[in-house]
Amino acid sequence: MAMQNSELHRAIGNSAHLTLQVTTDPVESAPKVSGSYRRTGSYSFLATAIEIDGLHLRVPVRVIADRSVAALLPGQKIEVSAQVRSIKEVRVAALILARDIRVLSKPSAWSRTLGEIRLRFRKLSRGEDSGALIPGMVLGDTSLQSADFKVAMRRSGLAHLTAVSGANFAIVSAFLLWLSQWVIRKLWLRMTLTGVVLIAFISLVRPSPSVLRAAAMAAVILLARGSGRQSDSIPALGFAIAAVILIDPWQSRDPGFALSVLATAGLLLLAPKITEYFQKFLPDRLASALAPPIAAISLCTPILVAISGYIAPIAVVANVIAAPLVAPITVIGFIAALLAPWCGAVSSFLIFLIKFPATVIVWVAHWSAGFPVLTIGTGLRGFILAIVGGTLFVLLYKRWGRKALIAIVVTLLLLASMLWFTRWPNGEWSIANCNVGQGDSLVINLGAHRAIALDVGPDPVLEDKCLRALGITEISLLVISHFHADHVGGLTGLLKGRKVGKVWISSNFAPESESKLALGLLRTLSIEQVHQGDKAEISSEVGAIKIRVLWPNYSEQSISTMPSDGSAINNSSVALMIDAPEFSLFVGGDIEPPVQEELLPLINKVDIYKVSHHGSRYQSLPFIAALSPRISLISVGQGNPYGHPAVETLAALTRLGSSVYRSDKDGNIAISIKQHKISIKRSGG
Repeated sequence: MAMQNSELHRAIGNSAHLTLQVTTDPVESAPKVSGSYRRTGSYSFLATAIEIDGLHLRVPVRVIADRSVAALLPGQKIEVSAQVRSIKEVRVAALILARDIRVLSKPSAWSRTLGEIRLRFRKLSRGEDSGALIPGMVLGDTSLQSADFKVAMRRSGLAHLTAVSGANFAIVSAFLLWLSQWVIRKLWLRMTLTGVVLIAFISLVRPSPSVLRAAAMAAVILLARGSGRQSDSIPALGFAIAAVILIDPWQSRDPGFALSVLATAGLLLLAPKITEYFQKFLPDRLASALAPPIAAISLCTPILVAISGYIAPIAVVANVIAAPLVAPITVIGFIAALLAPWCGAVSSFLIFLIKFPATVIVWVAHWSAGFPVLTIGTGLRGFILAIVGGTLFVLLYKRWGRKALIAIVVTLLLLASMLWFTRWPNGEWSIANCNVGQGDSLVINLGAHRAIALDVGPDPVLEDKCLRALGITEISLLVISHFHADHVGGLTGLLKGRKVGKVWISSNFAPESESKLALGLLRTLSIEQVHQGDKAEISSEVGAIKIRVLWPNYSEQSISTMPSDGSAINNSSVALMIDAPEFSLFVGGDIEPPVQEELLPLINKVDIYKVSHHGSRYQSLPFIAALSPRISLISVGQGNPYGHPAVETLAALTRLGSSVYRSDKDGNIAISIKQHKISIKRSGG
């Protein structure tokens, strides 16, 4: 309420002159596709607005600015002219789109030292995913981590390793306690020293809300282990929960706080009992390594499922493999970070050593991310059935020692079977429309893990995920209808580990920035500009697939444009008529009514129509009627700001008796056509 009543809130929607104090390091944002274009990377950071148009205040804000802010450090003051916008982020009052930035103060010596440690350590760690992981685990610096890597870590249940967590604080604290015992005999002095160093460590990794709660949970574990009295740990955990919420009430709304608390409770309550049980039939060290991840995941799983919408059973295996590698990376990385500004050679050597275990974690993440997950939409009933089945075995079996083991085995088997039967597309398919957000990506199955790909969407991660689910390892023909980012931005996802044969592209290379990027990625492949009249025939397991290019034509005729985003480029899209033994398909990128009307003499009725331009209102009704599709596929992003698909377009298709499927509601869509009988499988929006 205080934020809403502030002068800053009243300035939302207008320009203003502000004085800000930086509170977090500026982080470069990855370029994002917005509509038809890719927005270049900017820098984002949190700050405190201390003055607006001469009026004093103290309100947290999110700042977006250009590269000129990259070197700013927490504590510095800046003046900006800015647009003030509303924002959904609950911890801040507004979004500040800053320009004309003037630095008012230099960073303190302490801030410069910490900033130099982080900068040098980041530069020395720079490399592939393993190098990007190390600064995240040691200092909470995730700026080097790619979106693809973060998704893999999340799907594998290893997301807690991408940044500093309570486990990292606990490891550093335990290391300091162990090291100081050779110099300081009294436990309370060692714990005091460890606490002081822990506070300095918090400053180094930056005291964000997630870091503060991680430190609080680590302090609980430290107290439990340091005192040797397990009974003290639960009151300490309760005190930590209350203290964190009193200091930062927003934590009560953060799922991350619940995960931290539950993970800590698992380590305190379940881990000792699981270790004791495993020690009956496993070596002590192995039992101690297995227990913590199992205990933490056991309590965190309900929250993780609620947040992500899926559960990854392989996460337990991934965490068991990764758990022994966390401590050496954290401890050696901590030492390397402290030495980085002054002893670069020694720091580089230490980083070189820990890149080996980091590489193993990266490999485990990518390996386990390839396993199917059980989604709420498709597998919640199966998951509940698995839990009920496991519980029944616990209740009915006579010997408690074996009950738990049998329950775990049965539960895992039930989960595996549910994963198999609920996975998408689960069986034969002819055509798949990938859910890539606000963009296009259609795949035609050729059999033997081969396919024709028609556009690649805006998001490489979603494109790769869809093709992996379809089992595609070779693209015999890739068609880029035009170079708008929502059709070509996901190209790196398609190229990831896949062989590509021929590439067809439009003769219009606008927008130049996107075509240069795409053609650079495709430079080693056979690329052909196609025009009206070009043909191809590609073999598949069910027979030859014949492809006719209907557009663009060779003439330089003027095509009128519509008042839409990039209309002239849309109307240069490659349009294809595809005839397979079991189906016919028309796909035309983003062509609009002027081109659609030009194509009327060239088209006929089809089984499937990939609706042009995401189902926008710019459609020729005679064109749709001439196609008269049995099935219409609309690739569209959920909650997009363009009004796609248009009510008029949906109504026109429905009047023709066409069954309409859309990716924002149906998710990934797989169509199986056998003897002209059509079946549809959707993954859910």
